Amino acid sequence: MSLRYKTAIVGAAETSQLGVIPDMSETQLHVDAAINAMRDAGIDASQIDGISATMNPATLAHYLGIVPDWVDNTSVGGTSFLIHMRHAAAAIASGLATTVLCCMGQSGRSRVGVSAPRIGTAAGPSGPSYDVSYPGQFESIYGPLGPTTLFGMGVLRYMKETGTTIEQLASVAVAQRRWSSKVPRAMFRQLVTVEEVLASRMICYPYRLFMCCPVTDGGGAFILTSAERVDDYPTKPVYILGSGEAVETPVVSQMYDMTSSAAFKASSSKAFAEAGVTHADIDHVQIYDAFVHLPIYGLEDLGFVGRGEAGAFIEEGNTSPGGRLPLNTNGGGLSYTHTGMYGMFAMQESVRQVRGEAAHQVEGVRTSFCQGVGGMFMAAGSLIFTNEAPHG
Repeated sequence: MSLRYKTAIVGAAETSQLGVIPDMSETQLHVDAAINAMRDAGIDASQIDGISATMNPATLAHYLGIVPDWVDNTSVGGTSFLIHMRHAAAAIASGLATTVLCCMGQSGRSRVGVSAPRIGTAAGPSGPSYDVSYPGQFESIYGPLGPTTLFGMGVLRYMKETGTTIEQLASVAVAQRRWSSKVPRAMFRQLVTVEEVLASRMICYPYRLFMCCPVTDGGGAFILTSAERVDDYPTKPVYILGSGEAVETPVVSQMYDMTSSAAFKASSSKAFAEAGVTHADIDHVQIYDAFVHLPIYGLEDLGFVGRGEAGAFIEEGNTSPGGRLPLNTNGGGLSYTHTGMYGMFAMQESVRQVRGEAAHQVEGVRTSFCQGVGGMFMAAGSLIFTNEAPHG
């Protein structure tokens, strides 16, 4: 069953604050985002009959005072929310729900109401992602220490094979500051140069501090319903045109190819096929970017540029303001916010751009491609949004 034009987003909002929120637990962040999204859609909790969240949906439903007919708790790191939306669209299209709340909240920085990761898990910028008994056979014995070392292995191989330079990696952070400089809610707004990025503190080669995401608090939520009901809401509807999801491996060293994401390729090709559009039809792109290499992998694996071309493409300004492919226009996880699982915020910016209400708005956006990653290329989710109503 194709989900093309079956559903639309009629409510979208983030938490009232982003950044450092020491007085709100993760549950409270979920609820704050949910209330803001419901207010945006002009509804109350009694009209919701489906819930997706990475927190226990029963807890959230109880807090909101509802008994939903459908729930989803898929947890595959920072792309979980893109996959939640795909599942919610399928549930609505098949009649399992009519109005779904897709919600997240994360106290990544303040750690309020956060249980410590259970023994036997590894947590990265995309959240608790896998059981160490599996990667322990292949990676842990060599002493990797978190995402910078785990991601770094593939990046160095990629740079060697493609000739991508350290300056081109740095240009990703530079390009995204050009966007966030005009986004009031962004954590980092000051413009930077390639030289300043390369002069920032070394974290783990090739990553320097400005090449890595911050750690923040915040959340977001969407209200999704059937396309036939969009006239019942006050907002400009954003239709889901295409979607995809995939998983590869929880162990980065066991990827089929550490210089390319098989999950990216699988999820994005499915989204393009379902949407019935080409790369030339996409006006705006959001690619999950906990670190600078992710937009580079994404542009290539999604098919926007050829193998080894993404670094130069970004360096030349093609993704910056005024460029031919606006990318991560809120500043991305590198500059806007990154609570640990960034996918919700990438989706929010896609929807804002398609609605025409982004802080740093791109003129004439009709379609937006949003790509998420979970873990260290463990999982991928892809969504294509449009503001163009279905014909006929």
